[in-house]
Amino acid sequence: MDIYAKLRELTALQEATKLGGGIQRITRQHENGKMTARERIELLLDDDSFVETDTFIKGEMTDFTKPEVVNVGEGVVTGYGRIQGRLVYLFSQDFTVFGGALGELHSRKICKIMDLALKNGAPIIGLNDSGGARIQEGVSALSAYGDIFYRNTLASGVIPQISVIMGPCAGGAVYSPAITDFIFMVEKTSQMFITGPQVIKSVTREEVTTEELGGAMTHNRTSGVAQFIGPSEAET
Repeated sequence: MDIYAKLRELTALQEATKLGGGIQRITRQHENGKMTARERIELLLDDDSFVETDTFIKGEMTDFTKPEVVNVGEGVVTGYGRIQGRLVYLFSQDFTVFGGALGELHSRKICKIMDLALKNGAPIIGLNDSGGARIQEGVSALSAYGDIFYRNTLASGVIPQISVIMGPCAGGAVYSPAITDFIFMVEKTSQMFITGPQVIKSVTREEVTTEELGGAMTHNRTSGVAQFIGPSEAET
């Protein structure tokens, strides 16, 4: 294969990766008042400063994965860049891919960027938009969360750890943010809870809305888990 064919193949793969879970899911994300993982990074960082890592990582298909699902990138965008000229490392979960659910390679990408942040003494920023563990991977996904939590403890008091909750995050997706230094939430569109209202109702018979259970005001005003709140994703 000639070099131009290789470059065309690379360009096509890059474009496919940028689409995440596809046009329909991106449209649904926008309709819900949310940006995509890459749009959030572009808004946060200085222009043309983002360097992406592990762009083309792709996990093995499981018995529970639909064959038509394309999962290049593992549902999370990782890398480093600058904010007002200062170096930061970050990851941004892509809700359009498996609802941002975390699997083994998704975790490996996050852990790698956390290790780089520790090594270089720079802040780590997590843009969280995830429904929790990727159930298709079973115990491997749960173990992968442990790798992230371990690094949270190593980084504690060494580098700033900043979490931004950008959507409805549940289970393992909120354990890590809860032990970071600062948590930002978006009014009306972001929630943090260990388990959702449906499970609460089935176990305790108590009826509660997602906002009452884990909305931005609940955690900024009542629980104290979060420290900052913004009226929109852009302002947050």
